[in-house]
Amino acid sequence: MGILDGKVALVTGAGQGLGRVEALELARNGASVVVNDLGVEADGSGGSEEPCRQVVKEIEAEGGTAVAAYGDVSNWHDAGRLVRTAVETFGDLNILMNNAGIQRDGMIVKMTEDQFDSVIQVHVKGHFAMIKHTMDFWRNKSKADGGAPLYGRIISTASDSFMMGNLGQPNYAAAKAAIAHLTLSAARECQRFGATANVILPRARTRMTMSGPWAGIFAEPTDGSFDNFSPDHIGPLVAWIASPYSENVSGQLLQLWGKHIRVYAPPVPSLDHENDEPWTVDNLQSLLGPFFEDKKPIEDGFALPMS
Repeated sequence: MGILDGKVALVTGAGQGLGRVEALELARNGASVVVNDLGVEADGSGGSEEPCRQVVKEIEAEGGTAVAAYGDVSNWHDAGRLVRTAVETFGDLNILMNNAGIQRDGMIVKMTEDQFDSVIQVHVKGHFAMIKHTMDFWRNKSKADGGAPLYGRIISTASDSFMMGNLGQPNYAAAKAAIAHLTLSAARECQRFGATANVILPRARTRMTMSGPWAGIFAEPTDGSFDNFSPDHIGPLVAWIASPYSENVSGQLLQLWGKHIRVYAPPVPSLDHENDEPWTVDNLQSLLGPFFEDKKPIEDGFALPMS
């Protein structure tokens, strides 16, 4: 018996990398899996149905149940069709694992409008469209059952790049920030159905991390040492969030790499001051001048260090 027996999962971007690992892990724990992928390159170019079909074969070879669903998560109609595929094939949809994304890096001064728009389109609209259609299904199901709570898990993939403001990744960092807060909003809304929504910030070796500013850090070790950034480490976290164990876990940001896990707390103000008089430039300087006097630009700012 698997902890996810009888549950239905839809994993986007599941043809390779993290999505493949997540789909396999959910299936190993008993879930029936809809494997979605467009089979594109890391920058969004090209396309093939073969990657998601191959993952279905891998799941079936291990004794699991899966179906391939080729489609663009950022296309409104495709997103709705993916949800319907889960329901029509397996009779339900319990777990939405949002993973699909692309990366088109560049400095702000050199970035084109298309570079920015395409990354926002796939990451942000893709996550929104999948969450929207999934929650529509859950709302209608809950209403049909007289408002009874249902089993629902939304898991979205962000990155700590949005907390670092990664140099050379303004579109990616902005997209990941939007995903995190979109999912937190979804957590508040889907609570009335009995569902949860959480964000993972995986540190793992993928096509995107191997082409960005961290490629050297994420490289596979050649000396036989423990592989901290193998994407295989992320699977158990996804399965845990998808499972009944996480019933009371919602609105959280969880990060895992290697043998390490981190749960983020809400940000805390470093200055929180109520003035006696209305603000002027002079009295703002009286307060903020000394406060920032010994602080280093960027290094002592809101962003986490890029290290």
